[in-house]
Amino acid sequence: MQCSWKAVILLALASIAIQYTAIRTFTAKPFQICPVPSPLNCVLGQETEAFDRICDEYPYFTYNVSRKTHILILATTRSGSSFVGQLFNQHSDVFYLFEPLYHVQMTLIPRLSHSKNTADRRVMLGASRDLLRSLYDCDFYFLESYIKPQPVNHTTDKLFRRGASRALCSPPVCDAFSPSEANIEEGDCVKKCPSVNMTLAADSCRERRHMAIKVVRVPEINDLRALVEDPRLNLKIIQLVRDPRGILSSRIETFRDTYRLWRIWRATGRKPYNLDLTQLTVVCEDFLNSVSTGLSQPHWLKGKYMLVRYEDLARNPLQKTKDIYEYLGMSLDKNVVKWIQTNTRGSNELSAKHKYGTVRDSAANAENWRLKLSYDMVDYTQTVCQQILHQLGYKAVNSPEELKNMSLTLVEDRTFVPFL
Repeated sequence: MQCSWKAVILLALASIAIQYTAIRTFTAKPFQICPVPSPLNCVLGQETEAFDRICDEYPYFTYNVSRKTHILILATTRSGSSFVGQLFNQHSDVFYLFEPLYHVQMTLIPRLSHSKNTADRRVMLGASRDLLRSLYDCDFYFLESYIKPQPVNHTTDKLFRRGASRALCSPPVCDAFSPSEANIEEGDCVKKCPSVNMTLAADSCRERRHMAIKVVRVPEINDLRALVEDPRLNLKIIQLVRDPRGILSSRIETFRDTYRLWRIWRATGRKPYNLDLTQLTVVCEDFLNSVSTGLSQPHWLKGKYMLVRYEDLARNPLQKTKDIYEYLGMSLDKNVVKWIQTNTRGSNELSAKHKYGTVRDSAANAENWRLKLSYDMVDYTQTVCQQILHQLGYKAVNSPEELKNMSLTLVEDRTFVPFL
């Protein structure tokens, strides 16, 4: 069957009209896509929804056109994360938040303590990922739902450690300090800026070119894959690790009630029969799983991952900080350099009095645990954490004399190259 010349012309005109309409549609508004469902975002066995349904129910989003750098410091408690957080908090163009996931835990599972319960961890992780995603978008209203009591008119005095963020102690959030004022003490900020207006905090966040968040309530880097692969974010992860023997020693000193049985072991030389060993083993297991993933360089972490040992940062803070900023593709602010020079030559006695303090003799502090733990405790830690100690380049000690010999370093010279 042959088509007449009139039919051919009509088909051609129709094709042109369709193409014109499509071009007008794409040039009239930003290109948008809807989120791809991921099982990593499921909570408590929730089934992944059909793609078409998600497109209908979820708001559209655009790619991160501004390429704002989103930084996540992945750490565990007493690993030096407060110190690393300050390396970004002092930068004049970084909006920094200190552990916003605290509010998620206190609301959902207030008694959670390094739980390996699958249901507990999935509840926390699902909510944590959603909150982090909204915070990186400078949307603070989602955080309000976790703050107790809930903010009134978007204003609260219950935001955890608000004084640890210079951005939350500076205009437009707080007018008590000038933007150029250096060394704002956390206590002074809380006293002079008792409440936080979350709307103003969001405005301040949008004004900054970069955002950094410190978290100690995400066990492994695998738990962050959904965020790493999110096209809305330009997420880069700094995974901070520390010798588990140092982490244990610091927790015993800091969390005296929680680690009371460990203190008894140290004082008496006898391990209590009801000692909660998961307080140590979970740390090593999470480190091993997370570091093994990061160093295996999976495709989804390409250009997104850097492993940092606290001991390397403590021994040479300025050079290591330069390495971190180079990996991030950011310039090193003079305020950061000044802060490092001021805060790495302090007294360890002073830092011991303030559990979240950052003023200390960083080089001496790195292996200070050797003077505080008994050899039996160290030997046990080396046994249960053998794999991760070896992988991270931490040397074992074989006698009480070797443990106390501070001239013998227990940290191998090892370079962990960022996955670029």
